[in-house]
Amino acid sequence: MANHKSALKRIRSNEAKRLRNRYQHRTTRNAIKRLRDMTEQKDAQALYPAVASMIDKLAKRNIIHNNKAANLKSKLAKHVATL
Repeated sequence: MANHKSALKRIRSNEAKRLRNRYQHRTTRNAIKRLRDMTEQKDAQALYPAVASMIDKLAKRNIIHNNKAANLKSKLAKHVATL
């Protein structure tokens, strides 16, 4: 257990950040799955900008790597185009 006041605060803030990161990552993964399961191109084109924005936010906050974000967006764009 931590002995310093600042270390105790760091433990609390790290846990809060971890939970927020998990929530955002999980929400984005669910949105990606929803987009991949779509069969109508019109619906997929409407959802794609929102999903791409979510992916960009994860990359900006270092929850996922920038290259992974680019790969995800590229594959999703290709999927939407082929519908």
